[in-house]
Amino acid sequence: MNDSKIIEKYFPQLSEKQKQQFAQLGDLYATWNAQINVISRTDIDNLYEKHILHSLGIAKIVDFKDFTEILDVGTGGGFPGIPLAILFPNCQFHLIDSIGKKIKVVNEVAQALGLENVKAEQTRAEQVEGEYDFIVSRAVTRLLPFYGWVKGKININNYNKLQNGILYLKGGDLKEELKEFGKKTKVYELSNFYEEEFFETKMVVHVPMK
Repeated sequence: MNDSKIIEKYFPQLSEKQKQQFAQLGDLYATWNAQINVISRTDIDNLYEKHILHSLGIAKIVDFKDFTEILDVGTGGGFPGIPLAILFPNCQFHLIDSIGKKIKVVNEVAQALGLENVKAEQTRAEQVEGEYDFIVSRAVTRLLPFYGWVKGKININNYNKLQNGILYLKGGDLKEELKEFGKKTKVYELSNFYEEEFFETKMVVHVPMK
């Protein structure tokens, strides 16, 4: 099922507007990916499962309260930030990537969907100023160097049920990486929420900030 119905299957509470926005993503990414390659050619055929639903795995871990501020580091073509911004229209999302053409795609997609809660910028995590409730990302590097980039950018005042911190989408065997990291983490298996085979090895790692 590689269309927006797979999103409705796991998120049945979507408004008509949200259903429409998710449905638009397929054509938008197909069009932009043909011009600027932000998703591999094989994956564009599995966009809804491998990119959109995967991004929304974070929403299975935390139901962001209105006005939560989220930074998406290394967003690429807009994942996980764009799907999360559709799901949480009253939260603010700052999507960053060091590659300008990827940010162009993010801006075009956000504009086409009318997402006023998305700000996209070509920059590096180390250069971002301000604080956020959560920092999200999809496996841009190992957890230890990633933590070094963002550790000073998380607000210590908790506002959501889940403690503020990093929510990192990862796959595969994480034992060595988490041992190297050496700080408190909680790993959530996405196979507990999704039945598709793709998610059997996929996880969300939560790094709480005290």
